[in-house]
Amino acid sequence: MTDQKKAPVFCENYCLVCKGARAGNGFFKAIQNIELKIFGSKGCPWGKARTEYYGVTPDQPIKK
Repeated sequence: MTDQKKAPVFCENYCLVCKGARAGNGFFKAIQNIELKIFGSKGCPWGKARTEYYGVTPDQPIKK
C-alpha cells in the first residue's frame, strides 16, 4: 500500500454495488459483473483507484 496517496474510501465503504457484491449478494454481483465488462477488469474510476491502492480488483476483498 502507498502511504503517499489517500485511501479510496468510496468503493470500499460507500458504493452499494461493490460493497454488496463483496458481501455475497447475488443481485449486486450481477450488476458488478456488467460494470466490469463495460469499464474493464478494474471497474469504474473508484474501482480503479481501489485497485491501484490496495492491489485487488473491486470484486475482491482486501487481503489482510
